Amino acid sequence: MQQFRSFCYQNRIEDLEKAIEYFAVFGGMGWSIDTKKPLWELIESKILKNYRFIHSDITQVTNSNNIYHALMSGLATGDGREHSAFKKAKLSRSGGEHAVDFLIHEGLLQRESSILKAANAEEEVSDRIHFLQPFRRFWFASISPYYRGIKAGDFSEVKQKYEGREQGFSDLIYQQLFKELVRSSFKEDPVEKIGSYWDKRVEIDLIARTKSGKVIAGLCKVSNTKSKKSDLAKLTRQCEEAQIKPDVTVLFSKSGFSNELKSEKGEALRLFTLKSFKTLIEDLSESDLIEPVGKRY
Repeated sequence: MQQFRSFCYQNRIEDLEKAIEYFAVFGGMGWSIDTKKPLWELIESKILKNYRFIHSDITQVTNSNNIYHALMSGLATGDGREHSAFKKAKLSRSGGEHAVDFLIHEGLLQRESSILKAANAEEEVSDRIHFLQPFRRFWFASISPYYRGIKAGDFSEVKQKYEGREQGFSDLIYQQLFKELVRSSFKEDPVEKIGSYWDKRVEIDLIARTKSGKVIAGLCKVSNTKSKKSDLAKLTRQCEEAQIKPDVTVLFSKSGFSNELKSEKGEALRLFTLKSFKTLIEDLSESDLIEPVGKRY
């Protein structure tokens, strides 16, 4: 949240959809971004044409270790689950865990556990590993794996691969901001714990518990279609499978909601749209600006 507010303040972005789209690529680096320019044009001029310099900065932290780079590419292009990333990077469990520990210590990654234990107490659930800066995730998903072409000045493969997964980068940012929005929206009964739930069969975008003990379950839908009652029914089924009984249900839909779903809105069902995110960047000031540690490109 601090990084997003800093990014919006520094670059004077008021268009929330554009802010999230550009933050998913450049977030956390403290670079000034001209959001009037197309995103790919900025990727090419700020990242690809400065590849050697940025790569050098990153390898100073990772010690040019191929195992670390493979792991981060596995995390960036997968579902973020630890063991899935180990498989993508072709790492043993012990080797992967050692690499994760190192990268967490160096401030590149952080670990997240499912907020609740799996309904099946004997089921082992893999942690998720997140990048602390959106830019690092973008780098290891869309830049680092294609270094040969980039060094040769050929950006065609990078562009093709990025365009194939562009939406996914923004999806994760929407989910993270959704949690912050819910946290800030329950002022009358403050949220004390918030996160996501997953096991081998079920995945729930948001589970939270308030000070009074109420359980909140949420779904984050980032698509170009309105959210319908079927989305609410899906979340209800997921909660039942996970043996979670929510007191309040919260839905986010970037494209809004059907009239049928809006008619059910009330204390037990709260609906949020893209406009709702405006509360997260209200009253921006110079105090929100995070000074960059590294170089600005």
